[in-house]
Amino acid sequence: MADEGARRENMVASHLLKAVQQNEQLPFMKTKPFGSRSGEHVPAANIGAMRLPRDTDEAVALIRHAIDSGMRYIDTSRGYSDSEWKIGLALQDGYRDRVLLSTKWSPWITAVQPGDDASSGCVRRRIEESMRRLRVDFLDFYQVWNIGTPDHYAQAVAKGGMVEGILKARDEGLVRHLGLTSHDSPENLMRYIGEADWAEVILLTYNLLDTRYAPVLEAAHRKGIGTIVMNPVGGGRLAQESAVIQRLAGSVGAISGADLAIRYVRSNPSVDTLLCGMTRLSDVDDTLASVGRGAFGPDALAEIDRVISGIRLKAGAFCTSCRYCQPCPAGIDIPAIMNLLSDARHWGWEQESRRRYLALNKPRAEACTRCGACEKKCTQKLGIMAALREAQALFEPAQAGT
Repeated sequence: MADEGARRENMVASHLLKAVQQNEQLPFMKTKPFGSRSGEHVPAANIGAMRLPRDTDEAVALIRHAIDSGMRYIDTSRGYSDSEWKIGLALQDGYRDRVLLSTKWSPWITAVQPGDDASSGCVRRRIEESMRRLRVDFLDFYQVWNIGTPDHYAQAVAKGGMVEGILKARDEGLVRHLGLTSHDSPENLMRYIGEADWAEVILLTYNLLDTRYAPVLEAAHRKGIGTIVMNPVGGGRLAQESAVIQRLAGSVGAISGADLAIRYVRSNPSVDTLLCGMTRLSDVDDTLASVGRGAFGPDALAEIDRVISGIRLKAGAFCTSCRYCQPCPAGIDIPAIMNLLSDARHWGWEQESRRRYLALNKPRAEACTRCGACEKKCTQKLGIMAALREAQALFEPAQAGT
Protein backbone atom coordinates (compact mmCIF):
# COMPACT_ATOMS: atom_id res chain seq x y z
CA MET A 1 0.00 0.00 0.00
CA ALA A 2 2.80 2.42 0.93
CA ASP A 3 4.75 1.70 -2.29
CA GLU A 4 1.63 2.14 -4.40
CA GLY A 5 0.80 5.41 -2.62
CA ALA A 6 4.32 6.71 -3.20
CA ARG A 7 4.19 5.69 -6.86
CA ARG A 8 0.90 7.50 -7.38
CA GLU A 9 2.15 10.56 -5.50
CA ASN A 10 5.25 10.79 -7.71
CA MET A 11 3.17 10.33 -10.85
CA VAL A 12 0.78 13.14 -9.87
CA ALA A 13 3.63 15.46 -8.88
CA SER A 14 5.47 14.82 -12.15
CA HIS A 15 2.31 15.41 -14.20
CA LEU A 16 1.59 18.60 -12.28
CA LEU A 17 5.08 20.01 -12.82
CA LYS A 18 5.07 19.17 -16.53
CA ALA A 19 1.64 20.67 -17.12
CA VAL A 20 2.48 23.91 -15.32
CA GLN A 21 5.78 24.26 -17.22
CA GLN A 22 3.97 23.77 -20.53
CA ASN A 23 0.90 25.83 -19.47
CA GLU A 24 -1.37 22.86 -20.14
CA GLN A 25 -4.66 21.96 -18.46
CA LEU A 26 -4.23 19.24 -15.86
CA PRO A 27 -6.59 16.34 -16.64
CA PHE A 28 -7.99 16.32 -13.10
CA MET A 29 -8.65 20.07 -13.29
CA LYS A 30 -11.13 19.89 -16.15
CA THR A 31 -14.05 22.16 -15.41
CA LYS A 32 -17.52 21.05 -14.34
CA PRO A 33 -20.85 22.92 -14.13
CA PHE A 34 -20.91 25.56 -11.40
CA GLY A 35 -24.53 24.81 -10.61
CA SER A 36 -27.14 25.20 -13.34
CA ARG A 37 -28.22 28.74 -12.42
CA SER A 38 -24.96 30.48 -13.30
CA GLY A 39 -24.19 28.56 -16.47
CA GLU A 40 -20.49 28.81 -15.58
CA HIS A 41 -17.94 26.01 -15.22
CA VAL A 42 -15.17 25.70 -12.63
CA PRO A 43 -12.35 23.27 -11.81
CA ALA A 44 -12.23 21.26 -8.60
CA ALA A 45 -9.98 23.68 -6.69
CA ASN A 46 -9.74 27.44 -6.88
CA ILE A 47 -8.18 30.54 -5.36
CA GLY A 48 -9.05 31.72 -1.86
CA ALA A 49 -7.40 35.15 -1.53
CA MET A 50 -7.85 35.89 2.17
CA ARG A 51 -4.29 35.02 3.21
CA LEU A 52 -2.08 36.22 0.35
CA PRO A 53 1.60 37.00 1.06
CA ARG A 54 2.28 40.44 2.47
CA ASP A 55 4.81 41.17 -0.26
CA THR A 56 2.96 42.37 -3.35
CA ASP A 57 5.34 40.83 -5.89
CA GLU A 58 5.10 37.47 -4.13
CA ALA A 59 1.31 37.69 -4.05
CA VAL A 60 1.11 38.51 -7.77
CA ALA A 61 3.44 35.63 -8.64
CA LEU A 62 1.44 33.25 -6.45
CA ILE A 63 -1.92 34.21 -8.00
CA ARG A 64 -0.52 33.83 -11.50
CA HIS A 65 1.01 30.47 -10.61
CA ALA A 66 -2.41 29.28 -9.43
CA ILE A 67 -4.07 30.45 -12.64
CA ASP A 68 -1.34 28.90 -14.78
CA SER A 69 -1.88 25.66 -12.84
CA GLY A 70 -5.54 25.54 -13.83
CA MET A 71 -7.37 27.40 -11.06
CA ARG A 72 -10.03 29.71 -12.47
CA TYR A 73 -12.38 31.11 -9.81
CA ILE A 74 -10.97 33.77 -7.44
CA ASP A 75 -12.68 34.53 -4.13
CA THR A 76 -11.78 37.78 -2.40
CA SER A 77 -13.50 40.51 -0.37
CA ARG A 78 -13.47 44.25 0.26
CA GLY A 79 -12.66 43.25 3.84
CA TYR A 80 -9.54 41.17 3.05
CA SER A 81 -7.01 43.93 3.66
CA ASP A 82 -5.24 44.69 0.35
CA SER A 83 -6.25 41.43 -1.35
CA GLU A 84 -8.26 43.20 -4.05
CA TRP A 85 -5.33 45.50 -4.89
CA LYS A 86 -2.96 42.55 -5.28
CA ILE A 87 -5.42 40.59 -7.41
CA GLY A 88 -5.92 43.64 -9.60
CA LEU A 89 -2.19 43.70 -10.31
CA ALA A 90 -2.05 39.95 -10.90
CA LEU A 91 -4.87 40.10 -13.46
CA GLN A 92 -2.98 42.39 -15.80
CA ASP A 93 -1.24 41.06 -18.94
CA GLY A 94 -4.20 38.96 -20.08
CA TYR A 95 -4.87 37.08 -16.83
CA ARG A 96 -8.26 38.75 -16.34
CA ASP A 97 -9.67 36.90 -19.34
CA ARG A 98 -8.74 33.54 -17.79
CA VAL A 99 -10.66 33.81 -14.52
CA LEU A 100 -14.04 34.14 -12.86
CA LEU A 101 -13.60 36.98 -10.38
CA SER A 102 -15.72 37.14 -7.22
CA THR A 103 -15.73 39.61 -4.38
CA LYS A 104 -18.10 40.32 -1.51
CA TRP A 105 -19.10 42.83 1.16
CA SER A 106 -21.67 43.51 3.86
CA PRO A 107 -22.01 46.38 6.32
CA TRP A 108 -22.25 44.06 9.34
CA ILE A 109 -18.75 42.72 8.62
CA THR A 110 -16.87 45.69 7.17
CA ALA A 111 -18.18 49.23 7.45
CA VAL A 112 -15.91 51.03 4.99
CA GLN A 113 -17.36 54.44 5.78
CA PRO A 114 -19.50 55.79 8.62
CA GLY A 115 -23.12 55.27 7.77
CA ASP A 116 -22.58 52.18 5.61
CA ASP A 117 -25.74 50.09 5.58
CA ALA A 118 -27.46 47.27 3.68
CA SER A 119 -29.11 49.60 1.17
CA SER A 120 -29.05 49.33 -2.59
CA GLY A 121 -27.16 52.60 -2.92
CA CYS A 122 -24.48 51.61 -0.43
CA VAL A 123 -23.76 48.23 -2.02
CA ARG A 124 -23.54 50.00 -5.39
CA ARG A 125 -20.76 52.20 -3.98
CA ARG A 126 -18.95 49.16 -2.62
CA ILE A 127 -19.26 47.35 -5.98
CA GLU A 128 -17.77 50.29 -7.86
CA GLU A 129 -15.02 50.64 -5.26
CA SER A 130 -14.07 46.96 -5.56
CA MET A 131 -13.98 47.28 -9.34
CA ARG A 132 -11.51 50.16 -9.05
CA ARG A 133 -9.35 48.24 -6.58
CA LEU A 134 -9.44 45.14 -8.80
CA ARG A 135 -8.82 47.22 -11.96
CA VAL A 136 -11.74 45.64 -13.83
CA ASP A 137 -14.82 46.95 -15.61
CA PHE A 138 -17.09 44.14 -14.42
CA LEU A 139 -17.26 41.43 -11.75
CA ASP A 140 -18.19 37.87 -12.58
CA PHE A 141 -19.71 37.29 -9.13
CA TYR A 142 -20.72 39.55 -6.26
CA GLN A 143 -21.80 37.97 -2.98
CA VAL A 144 -23.64 39.14 0.13
CA TRP A 145 -20.90 38.49 2.66
CA ASN A 146 -21.51 36.33 5.72
CA ILE A 147 -25.24 36.26 6.29
CA GLY A 148 -24.97 35.22 9.93
CA THR A 149 -28.50 35.80 11.25
CA PRO A 150 -32.07 36.01 9.96
CA ASP A 151 -31.83 39.78 10.44
CA HIS A 152 -28.85 39.92 8.07
CA TYR A 153 -30.83 37.97 5.49
CA ALA A 154 -33.87 40.22 5.95
CA GLN A 155 -31.75 43.34 5.47
CA ALA A 156 -30.16 41.91 2.33
CA VAL A 157 -33.43 40.96 0.61
CA ALA A 158 -35.56 43.90 1.79
CA LYS A 159 -36.98 46.33 -0.75
CA GLY A 160 -34.21 48.79 -1.52
CA GLY A 161 -31.66 46.41 0.01
CA MET A 162 -28.40 44.81 -1.06
CA VAL A 163 -29.84 42.18 -3.37
CA GLU A 164 -31.86 44.80 -5.22
CA GLY A 165 -28.70 46.88 -5.64
CA ILE A 166 -26.66 43.94 -6.94
CA LEU A 167 -29.43 42.96 -9.35
CA LYS A 168 -29.47 46.51 -10.70
CA ALA A 169 -25.68 46.37 -11.12
CA ARG A 170 -26.16 43.10 -13.00
CA ASP A 171 -28.72 44.70 -15.31
CA GLU A 172 -26.18 47.44 -16.05
CA GLY A 173 -23.37 44.98 -16.80
CA LEU A 174 -21.26 45.63 -13.72
CA VAL A 175 -21.95 42.22 -12.17
CA ARG A 176 -22.72 38.99 -13.97
CA HIS A 177 -23.83 36.68 -11.14
CA LEU A 178 -25.01 36.91 -7.50
CA GLY A 179 -24.37 34.77 -4.47
CA LEU A 180 -24.06 34.65 -0.73
CA THR A 181 -21.74 33.36 1.96
CA SER A 182 -22.84 32.29 5.42
CA HIS A 183 -21.99 30.90 8.83
CA ASP A 184 -25.64 30.88 9.95
CA SER A 185 -27.31 27.74 11.27
CA PRO A 186 -28.05 24.96 8.77
CA GLU A 187 -31.75 25.32 9.60
CA ASN A 188 -31.80 29.00 8.69
CA LEU A 189 -29.77 28.38 5.56
CA MET A 190 -32.20 25.76 4.34
CA ARG A 191 -34.89 28.46 4.51
CA TYR A 192 -32.76 31.06 2.75
CA ILE A 193 -31.88 28.87 -0.21
CA GLY A 194 -35.51 27.86 -0.51
CA GLU A 195 -36.45 31.51 -0.98
CA ALA A 196 -33.39 33.01 -2.67
CA ASP A 197 -34.14 32.51 -6.35
CA TRP A 198 -31.57 35.25 -7.00
CA ALA A 199 -28.69 33.21 -5.51
CA GLU A 200 -26.54 31.48 -8.12
CA VAL A 201 -23.69 30.38 -5.81
CA ILE A 202 -23.18 29.81 -2.09
CA LEU A 203 -19.96 29.66 -0.06
CA LEU A 204 -19.93 27.56 3.12
CA THR A 205 -17.54 25.87 5.54
CA TYR A 206 -17.23 22.12 5.12
CA ASN A 207 -14.41 19.80 6.15
CA LEU A 208 -13.52 16.68 8.10
CA LEU A 209 -14.07 18.44 11.40
CA ASP A 210 -17.19 20.40 10.48
CA THR A 211 -19.83 18.68 8.35
CA ARG A 212 -22.83 20.63 9.67
CA TYR A 213 -23.53 22.16 6.28
CA ALA A 214 -23.57 18.89 4.33
CA PRO A 215 -27.42 18.95 4.06
CA VAL A 216 -27.30 22.58 2.93
CA LEU A 217 -24.74 21.80 0.24
CA GLU A 218 -26.91 18.93 -0.97
CA ALA A 219 -30.06 21.07 -1.06
CA ALA A 220 -28.27 23.93 -2.84
CA HIS A 221 -26.80 21.52 -5.37
CA ARG A 222 -30.26 20.11 -6.13
CA LYS A 223 -31.57 23.64 -6.75
CA GLY A 224 -28.81 24.40 -9.23
CA ILE A 225 -26.91 26.74 -6.88
CA GLY A 226 -23.15 26.47 -7.36
CA THR A 227 -21.50 25.22 -4.15
CA ILE A 228 -18.14 26.48 -2.90
CA VAL A 229 -16.35 25.16 0.18
CA MET A 230 -14.12 27.35 2.35
CA ASN A 231 -11.83 26.02 5.09
CA PRO A 232 -11.42 22.56 3.48
CA VAL A 233 -8.36 21.96 5.67
CA GLY A 234 -10.03 23.35 8.81
CA GLY A 235 -8.28 26.72 8.68
CA GLY A 236 -4.96 24.87 8.29
CA ARG A 237 -5.40 22.73 11.40
CA LEU A 238 -5.64 19.48 9.47
CA ALA A 239 -2.26 20.23 7.90
CA GLN A 240 -0.60 20.21 11.33
CA GLU A 241 1.18 17.07 12.51
CA SER A 242 -1.13 14.77 14.41
CA ALA A 243 -0.53 11.12 15.13
CA VAL A 244 -4.28 10.50 15.17
CA ILE A 245 -4.95 12.10 11.78
CA GLN A 246 -1.83 10.57 10.24
CA ARG A 247 -2.93 7.08 11.28
CA LEU A 248 -6.33 7.70 9.74
CA ALA A 249 -4.77 9.10 6.55
CA GLY A 250 -2.56 6.03 6.20
CA SER A 251 -5.47 3.68 6.71
CA VAL A 252 -7.33 5.10 3.68
CA GLY A 253 -4.35 5.71 1.40
CA ALA A 254 -3.84 9.44 1.96
CA ILE A 255 -0.31 10.75 2.38
CA SER A 256 -0.99 13.45 4.98
CA GLY A 257 -3.68 15.15 7.00
CA ALA A 258 -4.01 17.90 4.37
CA ASP A 259 -4.28 15.32 1.59
CA LEU A 260 -6.92 13.47 3.60
CA ALA A 261 -8.86 16.71 4.13
CA ILE A 262 -8.83 17.87 0.50
CA ARG A 263 -9.81 14.47 -0.86
CA TYR A 264 -12.58 14.13 1.72
CA VAL A 265 -14.19 17.38 0.54
CA ARG A 266 -13.70 16.34 -3.09
CA SER A 267 -15.55 13.09 -2.34
CA ASN A 268 -18.81 14.93 -1.67
CA PRO A 269 -20.79 15.01 -4.95
CA SER A 270 -22.66 18.14 -3.77
CA VAL A 271 -19.44 20.20 -3.72
CA ASP A 272 -18.70 21.94 -7.00
CA THR A 273 -15.37 23.41 -5.94
CA LEU A 274 -13.19 24.17 -2.92
CA LEU A 275 -11.03 27.17 -2.14
CA CYS A 276 -7.30 26.86 -1.62
CA GLY A 277 -6.24 29.47 0.92
CA MET A 278 -2.89 30.53 -0.52
CA THR A 279 0.19 31.93 1.16
CA ARG A 280 2.93 29.86 -0.51
CA LEU A 281 3.43 28.20 -3.89
CA SER A 282 3.30 24.84 -2.14
CA ASP A 283 -0.29 25.57 -1.05
CA VAL A 284 -1.31 25.55 -4.70
CA ASP A 285 0.82 22.59 -5.73
CA ASP A 286 -0.12 20.42 -2.75
CA THR A 287 -3.83 21.13 -3.22
CA LEU A 288 -3.69 20.23 -6.90
CA ALA A 289 -1.71 17.08 -6.16
CA SER A 290 -4.38 16.00 -3.67
CA VAL A 291 -7.12 16.69 -6.21
CA GLY A 292 -5.19 14.56 -8.67
CA ARG A 293 -5.10 11.61 -6.31
CA GLY A 294 -8.84 11.37 -6.59
CA ALA A 295 -11.88 11.03 -4.33
CA PHE A 296 -12.28 8.32 -1.70
CA GLY A 297 -14.44 5.26 -2.25
CA PRO A 298 -17.36 4.23 0.01
CA ASP A 299 -15.27 2.02 2.33
CA ALA A 300 -12.68 4.72 2.91
CA LEU A 301 -15.37 7.35 3.55
CA ALA A 302 -17.07 5.07 6.07
CA GLU A 303 -13.78 4.58 7.93
CA ILE A 304 -13.06 8.31 7.91
CA ASP A 305 -16.51 9.16 9.24
CA ARG A 306 -16.25 6.50 11.96
CA VAL A 307 -12.93 7.78 13.27
CA ILE A 308 -13.69 11.47 12.95
CA SER A 309 -17.09 11.09 14.62
CA GLY A 310 -15.32 9.72 17.68
CA ILE A 311 -12.84 12.57 17.69
CA ARG A 312 -15.58 15.12 17.11
CA LEU A 313 -17.43 13.95 20.21
CA LYS A 314 -14.35 14.81 22.24
CA ALA A 315 -13.31 17.92 20.43
CA GLY A 316 -16.69 19.62 20.02
CA ALA A 317 -16.53 22.97 18.29
CA PHE A 318 -13.21 24.23 17.00
CA CYS A 319 -11.67 27.50 15.87
CA THR A 320 -11.09 27.94 12.11
CA SER A 321 -8.88 31.03 12.58
CA CYS A 322 -11.27 33.15 10.51
CA ARG A 323 -10.32 36.03 12.85
CA TYR A 324 -13.76 37.59 12.89
CA CYS A 325 -13.30 37.80 16.69
CA GLN A 326 -10.44 40.24 16.15
CA PRO A 327 -9.46 42.80 17.20
CA CYS A 328 -9.80 41.95 20.89
CA PRO A 329 -10.21 45.12 23.03
CA ALA A 330 -7.47 43.74 25.33
CA GLY A 331 -5.17 42.94 22.39
CA ILE A 332 -5.31 39.15 22.77
CA ASP A 333 -4.68 37.00 19.69
CA ILE A 334 -7.70 34.80 20.39
CA PRO A 335 -7.41 32.40 17.39
CA ALA A 336 -3.79 31.62 18.23
CA ILE A 337 -4.65 30.69 21.82
CA MET A 338 -7.76 28.74 20.81
CA ASN A 339 -5.73 26.62 18.40
CA LEU A 340 -3.04 25.94 21.00
CA LEU A 341 -5.68 24.90 23.52
CA SER A 342 -7.30 22.51 21.05
CA ASP A 343 -3.93 20.99 20.20
CA ALA A 344 -3.23 20.31 23.85
CA ARG A 345 -6.75 19.24 24.81
CA HIS A 346 -7.53 16.82 21.98
CA TRP A 347 -4.25 15.72 20.43
CA GLY A 348 -1.99 15.58 23.50
CA TRP A 349 0.44 18.28 22.31
CA GLU A 350 0.51 19.98 25.70
CA GLN A 351 4.28 20.55 25.94
CA GLU A 352 4.62 22.00 22.44
CA SER A 353 1.46 24.05 22.87
CA ARG A 354 2.74 25.48 26.16
CA ARG A 355 6.05 26.39 24.52
CA ARG A 356 4.29 28.19 21.67
CA TYR A 357 1.87 29.86 24.08
CA LEU A 358 4.68 31.26 26.23
CA ALA A 359 6.41 32.49 23.06
CA LEU A 360 3.36 34.59 22.12
CA ASN A 361 3.75 38.32 22.45
CA LYS A 362 1.70 39.51 25.40
CA PRO A 363 -1.09 40.13 26.19
CA ARG A 364 -2.07 36.48 26.61
CA ALA A 365 -5.15 34.82 28.13
CA GLU A 366 -4.70 36.41 31.55
CA ALA A 367 -5.40 39.82 29.99
CA CYS A 368 -9.00 38.86 29.17
CA THR A 369 -11.46 41.31 30.79
CA ARG A 370 -14.51 39.06 30.09
CA CYS A 371 -16.13 41.81 28.02
CA GLY A 372 -17.70 39.22 25.69
CA ALA A 373 -17.09 41.16 22.44
CA CYS A 374 -15.35 38.16 20.88
CA GLU A 375 -18.23 35.75 21.53
CA LYS A 376 -20.70 38.09 19.83
CA LYS A 377 -18.59 38.06 16.66
CA CYS A 378 -17.52 34.38 16.64
CA THR A 379 -18.91 32.61 13.56
CA GLN A 380 -18.56 29.22 15.30
CA LYS A 381 -20.44 30.42 18.44
CA LEU A 382 -17.57 29.29 20.69
CA GLY A 383 -17.35 29.88 24.44
CA ILE A 384 -14.19 31.94 24.03
CA MET A 385 -14.03 33.45 27.52
CA ALA A 386 -14.20 30.05 29.22
CA ALA A 387 -11.62 28.72 26.76
CA LEU A 388 -9.22 31.54 27.61
CA ARG A 389 -9.56 30.73 31.31
CA GLU A 390 -8.80 27.08 30.53
CA ALA A 391 -5.75 28.05 28.47
CA GLN A 392 -4.44 30.20 31.30
CA ALA A 393 -4.86 27.38 33.80
CA LEU A 394 -3.22 24.84 31.48
CA PHE A 395 -0.33 26.88 30.15
CA GLU A 396 0.33 29.29 33.06
CA PRO A 397 -0.87 27.52 36.22
CA ALA A 398 1.12 29.83 38.52
CA GLN A 399 -0.51 32.96 37.11
CA ALA A 400 -3.95 31.32 36.97
CA GLY A 401 -3.80 30.58 40.66
CA THR A 402 -3.01 34.12 41.74
